[in-house]
Amino acid sequence: MTLQELGEFGLIERLMLSVTHLLPAGVEGIGDDCAVIPYFNDHSLLITTDTLVENVHFTLDTITPLDLGYKSLAVNLSDIAAMGGEPLYAFLSLSLPPETSLKWIDQYNQGFLQLAKENRTFLLGGDTTRAKELTITVTLVGQIANPYIKRRSQAKPGDFICCTGFLGDSGAGLHLLLHHEMNHPLIEAHVRPRLYLKEGQWLAQQTSVHAMMDISDGIASDLKHIMKASHCGAELNINQLPISADLKQMALKMNGLAEDFALHAGEDYCLLLTIDKEDYARLSQAYEAHFKTPLFLLGTMTEGQKLICFKDGKKLSLTKQGFDHFKILI
Repeated sequence: MTLQELGEFGLIERLMLSVTHLLPAGVEGIGDDCAVIPYFNDHSLLITTDTLVENVHFTLDTITPLDLGYKSLAVNLSDIAAMGGEPLYAFLSLSLPPETSLKWIDQYNQGFLQLAKENRTFLLGGDTTRAKELTITVTLVGQIANPYIKRRSQAKPGDFICCTGFLGDSGAGLHLLLHHEMNHPLIEAHVRPRLYLKEGQWLAQQTSVHAMMDISDGIASDLKHIMKASHCGAELNINQLPISADLKQMALKMNGLAEDFALHAGEDYCLLLTIDKEDYARLSQAYEAHFKTPLFLLGTMTEGQKLICFKDGKKLSLTKQGFDHFKILI
């Protein structure tokens, strides 16, 4: 078997399988957006790390250094939001070609520190090294009170499936950039994704919110992570996917389906969560009153292990998959 056949998530499980049983009591590793380490006074640390690689996650002609600095921290902050936490400290490691200009580095740093300041996150260190292509690795430390930790494994059959934002805008923005369209409102969603830290902290304190994660690989893929961790199935209503007016307009011009971007494109970084259906009406009203934006209802968790999608009342077979670093996408 090759890495391409195994895939990204198969690789993660393979690497972690031999060490998971050695973890100290209370420490949680693979399986959620962050590792969980007991801290003090009924609190835990949340630890996450992400790497962005030139010509894999970005190209230097489609994103400014200012936006890249912002985004490289944003994707980590989203992991903290996904578990309901508060960010604290960041570590930044840069592998840079020697010919990189100091102006580029200063602008990258400006974008990174701007977002860090907005979210009271302190850069404590990291590493620098020479490389042929730019590679950025950010490690982020957050904290949370133990009763509020939200995990992927807490969904229950009958829960309503919801998300906090529009789906597909980021993927559509990337598509436009790759086709040399540099002036479109969807591009902002890709280079400067909206964060849901306050929303995640608020949702984490609601006992009727069960499972939670962020949407980074496309909802069709990420929902399966909740299903697997919670030993549940799911029914997803394609007609209820929250799609922005900008994405609908773009899809019409391209003779394409906006649902394809919403289901599979990824990097939206809004929150995906399940809610006790008996409390959904109250909680969604309270959420909208507090944040002036709705919780979008997408479907229902079910018994079993299958993901069943419906469109116009009929079952829909999904042939595409979400983003995987090592598999060839259909």
